[in-house]
Amino acid sequence: MRMVYISYNFKVEPKEPASEILIAELGYAGFESFVDTEVGFQAFIQKEEWNEHILDAIFVLNNDEFKISYEIEEIAQANWNSEWEKNFEAIQVDGIVSIRAPFHEDPKLQYDIVIEPKMSFGTGHHETTHMMVQHLNAMDLTGKKTLDMGCGTGILAIFAEMKGAQPIDAIDIDNWCYLNSIENVDRNNAKHITIWEGDAEVLRKRKEVYDVIIANINRNILMSDMDTYVGCLEQSGTLLLSGFYKGDIPVIESEISKFDLKVEKVIERNNWVALKCRR
Repeated sequence: MRMVYISYNFKVEPKEPASEILIAELGYAGFESFVDTEVGFQAFIQKEEWNEHILDAIFVLNNDEFKISYEIEEIAQANWNSEWEKNFEAIQVDGIVSIRAPFHEDPKLQYDIVIEPKMSFGTGHHETTHMMVQHLNAMDLTGKKTLDMGCGTGILAIFAEMKGAQPIDAIDIDNWCYLNSIENVDRNNAKHITIWEGDAEVLRKRKEVYDVIIANINRNILMSDMDTYVGCLEQSGTLLLSGFYKGDIPVIESEISKFDLKVEKVIERNNWVALKCRR
């Protein structure tokens, strides 16, 4: 299934703290990716999750302290490459990991990931992907059987292999992400990653068990599929969770406690968080 996205191009004055507040509210409304611009940011939501009244409950838009305007555009998948190439800049994580497109110069860091995201989100620019890279970089993944759930571009699975993890399964429900992950895995010469198209049902059918599970998905999906993820986790395994805000931590902690899991480490970036959980 190929997904079409609705893009909102927000102009925000003053840019901070209004942008941070607005992004938080949009995240709860179902927007799943944000790209910073000089005057604000772009927000993306799947068309099937969108409706014309989706901004009605966004309270910051009615705050007289901020001046916020926006334009709406439907992003056709065929046009995605040209859209991201106009804005996609190479990034570095902690001076150790570089994430770049093929047309960027190699900065010669310890790890170099080359991706073409097309219509898949997960370029490393978004806080959640950035923090997941930080979690993975701090772990010894040598020989660890790993799952990247909601893999997007495949970036986290690719980095996990670079860190020594194998074998690795990467799963995404979006056909575009599935195909894009295959391309990016090949582009980075990854040899131990298998890409699957689907959702948690793939896990329930295959009944594999993993040492490390990476789940960078929105909060609602995490909550509904948590029992499946934990059911696939080795007793001494590690569960990495992101895709939600700092204020969501108590809800997530309450859910994982049902499975005797506890939060071992929290990384926070612009109000987004990524949790490392273990029994």
